[in-house]
Amino acid sequence: MNWKSNILSVFVAAATLELFSHISSNTTWHQIGKPLIMPALGLYYFLSVKWNSKTAFVLAAILFSFLGDSFLMYEEKNEIYFMLGLGSFLLAHVSYAITYPKHRDDNEHDQLANVQIIRMAIPVLMGGTGLIVILYPALGELRIPVVVYALVLMFMVLQALFRYKRSSARSFVMVFAGAILFMISDSLLAVNKFLQPVMWGGFFIMSTYITAQFLIVQGLIFHTNDSVESQSSYS
Repeated sequence: MNWKSNILSVFVAAATLELFSHISSNTTWHQIGKPLIMPALGLYYFLSVKWNSKTAFVLAAILFSFLGDSFLMYEEKNEIYFMLGLGSFLLAHVSYAITYPKHRDDNEHDQLANVQIIRMAIPVLMGGTGLIVILYPALGELRIPVVVYALVLMFMVLQALFRYKRSSARSFVMVFAGAILFMISDSLLAVNKFLQPVMWGGFFIMSTYITAQFLIVQGLIFHTNDSVESQSSYS
């Protein structure tokens, strides 16, 4: 039995239920699908790599993301659930920011690579800073927590960027694209909550979020497995 394929099928099914719940306003699908997304992805990751010190931070990010998903399901009942969700995703971003440097090679950058990193970092910093400026007047008592969260989010994306030419191309592209999509998802959520409702907001927030998580996790799996294959070829 191919457990990885089966678990990945559970992830796809849970994601599909969650996305269709936003299209159809079906709360039952939402309650079933959303809590299954990250546990399925976490188990898929666990079965795809060998256990080592690096995997702990990836699993921590997945766990905190699961907690964030769970808390945000009840944010309409009490604002405390939004704060708990915000804190959980803050820890998820910290965990990812810690694990990215652990999933890169130690080779030195050439000058062109450093210039390219700077070029790609500027839009990330401008986008994150611009969102803070736009949201700030509407945040009220949540100004400090949301600003801190936004800064940590930008740091997480930059840590993904700093893997440029220090991993396989497919690993870098997937992880960095996932980090950018995570930033887009959180930005949509913030605009939807604090500024004005976004048309099909729930669908777009979750579709970018689910894609982001999968790309990040799959990209980290590729780095781990590519590194093992590379070491085997030289042994």
